Amino acid sequence: MKPKKHFETPDLFRARLDQILDHSHQLFILANKIDWSVFDEAFGQSYDDKTGRPGCPTRLMVGLHYLKYAFNESDQSVLDRFLENAYWQYFCGFEYFQHELPIDSSSMTRFRKRLGTGGAEKLFEQVIETAKRGKHLTRSHLNKVNVDTTVQEKAIAFPTDARLYYKMRDALVRAAESRNIELRQNYRRVAKRALSKQGHYSHARQLRRARKETKRLKTMLGRVYRDILRKINDPDEQLAELLMRAEKLLLQEKNDSKKLYSVHAPEVECIAKGKVHKRYEFGNKVGLVTTSRDNWIVGVQAFHDNPYDGHTLPACLAETKKYTGWQPAEAYVDRGYRGHAVDPKETQVHIVDWRHMKRKTRAIRYWFKRRSAIEPVFGHLKSDNRMSRNYLKGKEGDQINAVLCACGYNLRKLLAVFFLPEKIWQLLRKLGAFLCDSFDKLPLKPCFSVN
Repeated sequence: MKPKKHFETPDLFRARLDQILDHSHQLFILANKIDWSVFDEAFGQSYDDKTGRPGCPTRLMVGLHYLKYAFNESDQSVLDRFLENAYWQYFCGFEYFQHELPIDSSSMTRFRKRLGTGGAEKLFEQVIETAKRGKHLTRSHLNKVNVDTTVQEKAIAFPTDARLYYKMRDALVRAAESRNIELRQNYRRVAKRALSKQGHYSHARQLRRARKETKRLKTMLGRVYRDILRKINDPDEQLAELLMRAEKLLLQEKNDSKKLYSVHAPEVECIAKGKVHKRYEFGNKVGLVTTSRDNWIVGVQAFHDNPYDGHTLPACLAETKKYTGWQPAEAYVDRGYRGHAVDPKETQVHIVDWRHMKRKTRAIRYWFKRRSAIEPVFGHLKSDNRMSRNYLKGKEGDQINAVLCACGYNLRKLLAVFFLPEKIWQLLRKLGAFLCDSFDKLPLKPCFSVN
């Protein structure tokens, strides 16, 4: 059934939270700025009208997800902090202080499955609308935006052939036992010993012995795989998918493309980072659009199959228009976006190239330098908003996590806005707009003479 709108009974002998809390606190202000009724209308269609027990309150679930990604908490830790923080309870819609957990942490997972990608985007749209209603995000912010991509790593172990063979064999054995398929041998003890030896030999740089143990693990996987194929003619969908992954793992070579890097997350891709300390990252690519002036995130989208950066630009700009209602006028990108297919009549794309910077005007030089402001946004998303390690399942989980990370980042900016007095914030906003307009009105001549 649909969640109840009023999930607390009035109590005449207890003080209400709005009578106790500081009304100038940023979380108290933000709780009153968000239009919570939109979520009841948007998510109410996913519930049955008559059968089943009532669902968890929509504002409670949405508020917990906002707090989780704004303060970098897990499903369990956000509930623990909720129980001790009166401002968090008021933000989630409670009128009186709660002494018991309102839900179990598993309800957070079920709510995300019910939301899907469209529900997560609705949460992000409301954060954008809240910033627009307070005039903290205006049309002038979309005159110039920065666009770039980063990698959202999946919560998997570093893939090695030996570990993948071991994990796949173990998954096939467990699947066969759950379906009462009697295997000739499951290789549990010998495979565990072989994996241990392979790790010790690799650490000691005894590579020939390590390769021998890896080959033994591959042989065990092949025997279990063929044994299941012989004993079952019509596997169910889950077992058929697992057998297909095992076949792909057995046939893939070192230099193949679209390899399997995880047994439980086959959508993971290997993306070259180009850094000495971390050559590769395993996950998916995320495109991000931020305003050049105040670094608001106005567009975010997860991409799979490791596309070229230039091919992601039209989709990122389209997402920005969908979330904000405004088409970016100018986009500043790095040289990885050469060859994009964006119509210059809609958005003018500037590719930052420092080799010819002396021929540019001061205004262009200023906005080219501002393009690098998107890099610390990636750092904050990964260190403060849970993008460094994605625990959500599947391709849909990649998109949901990316969008909710952007929600958390923008919420922290709103909290910083409400922390300052309104007059000081208006003064800073006018000063920033004046400086940006001043750079745009500089004379169109080069800063240095070129012979």
